[in-house]
Amino acid sequence: MPIVDKAGEVAPPRRQRIPLGLLVPAGLGLLFLTFPLVGLLVRAPWTTLPQRLTEPGVLTALLLSLQCATLATVVCVLFGVPLAWLLARVEFPGRRLVRALVTVPLVLPPVVGGVALLLVFGRRGLLGEWLDTTFGITFPFTTTGVVIAEAFVAMPFLIIAVEGALRGADSRFEEAAATLGAGRWTTFTHVTLPLVAPGVAAGAVLCWARALGEFGATITFAGNYPGTTQTMPLAVYLALETDLDAAIVLSLILLTVSVAILAGLRDRWITSP
Repeated sequence: MPIVDKAGEVAPPRRQRIPLGLLVPAGLGLLFLTFPLVGLLVRAPWTTLPQRLTEPGVLTALLLSLQCATLATVVCVLFGVPLAWLLARVEFPGRRLVRALVTVPLVLPPVVGGVALLLVFGRRGLLGEWLDTTFGITFPFTTTGVVIAEAFVAMPFLIIAVEGALRGADSRFEEAAATLGAGRWTTFTHVTLPLVAPGVAAGAVLCWARALGEFGATITFAGNYPGTTQTMPLAVYLALETDLDAAIVLSLILLTVSVAILAGLRDRWITSP
């Protein structure tokens, strides 16, 4: 609300003073987060960058990363949005336990997640053995395995964002739709989803970014085979052992793609007008 002085004129807004006790740690935090990225830019071999970008495997790893991260995000949206709705809108016994289990991949070491996936979907796993003997389907060390590993570690980001959006949405619109005779599915698709669309978009962006940078579960469950399962993070790890400049170039590509897509999606779907 604007401040009016004694003469009846609107006084100019006062400049907010930033406490020094907040400014200093905020600046240090910003440096901590950005200085390593500056290090990539400074150490990048700019003179040989065009030649390195055309080296075999770089474009292949990048395209595979984008493809798998996108497919993993689609899987997360298809299964994560209904699960988030269940946790946000339905009271059932053990809901807190289910929510805890859903968020376990957030704190679980990715390598442990990869081992767990092997024990379930491996050729001797709980489901993998049956799938292999019955249908001849195997997931480990395949491109599909990359998508599964990325979806496993990324889905909690989507679920948390969508559940928060559902809890903050005004349920009166859904009640009004039900009063007017709309069924549950119609209410969900025509009222609930549009209400929480920004939350779904935010969760999908976070999910995609997490899937793009996934390393531990991917290399454990899917391996590191060029052209099949070698995503950009795995290519960076492999190059780091033999060629530091190549690892820097690959990291720079991954950083550029991540920042560009995240910034573009956020400006279009998340930032309020």
